[in-house]
Amino acid sequence: MLTHVLADGYVPPGTHDIFPPPIFDSIEWLDKAVLLVGLAVVIVVAFYYAAVRRPAMVPSRIQFTGELIYDFVRNGIGRDIIGSRDFQTFVPLLVTLFSFILVNNIFEVTPFISFPPMSHIAFPMTMALIVLVVYNVAGMRHQGVIGYFKNTMFIPGVPWPVYIILAPVELLTILFIRPFTLTLRLFANMFAGHIVLLVFITGADYMLFGIANPALKAAGLLTGAVAIVMTFFELFVAIFQAYIFALLTALYIGGSVSEEGH
Repeated sequence: MLTHVLADGYVPPGTHDIFPPPIFDSIEWLDKAVLLVGLAVVIVVAFYYAAVRRPAMVPSRIQFTGELIYDFVRNGIGRDIIGSRDFQTFVPLLVTLFSFILVNNIFEVTPFISFPPMSHIAFPMTMALIVLVVYNVAGMRHQGVIGYFKNTMFIPGVPWPVYIILAPVELLTILFIRPFTLTLRLFANMFAGHIVLLVFITGADYMLFGIANPALKAAGLLTGAVAIVMTFFELFVAIFQAYIFALLTALYIGGSVSEEGH
């Protein structure tokens, strides 16, 4: 990444690394992030198509991997969180969200890509809005419109004066706070992780190849080693954030389809 090594010294990572220019000047919205999101869609669709195209009693590696991911999300997230009565309806959504976010997050540590599309807040926000619609519609279908908002806003066993504060807070929670925190959690983790990783990588690059000071070159080796460790840590974060997003989605759906509303 010698673009960060200029004649006047080291240029730290910044917004130019998060917001790349358009691929074509005539199409302003088509940048690297949009292209990678489209690529992630193709990868997810192609992967699951290949996994189920020719199912066999002795599964191939791709079939085994697909079944492993599906069973993990279906049983470990969907059934355990939503409950055995209602979970099956939402398994396709949970598998899709987990797989799509996972692929996009792994792009951050993929050689020659090294960019997480989820560091653009618009993408996590779009998925959070989908989740918002799903759990609210599911709650209203299971409990009725009045019953859903009543059970959500007026929790049984609470002294009635508390409802003056609690009821609007609960309403704000299901309409705004949940999608906001879903968005912010995924966006902030991928944005911050990408910047930190770039600091170590470009810093090592600058100290090793941009200056002649032997002491700083030795420091560059250490910084490069830290960058490798950080890369594996970011891989863990990529997987964990996909899991957390799917888990919270299931948690919100599970709360909305229960009669208690929580």
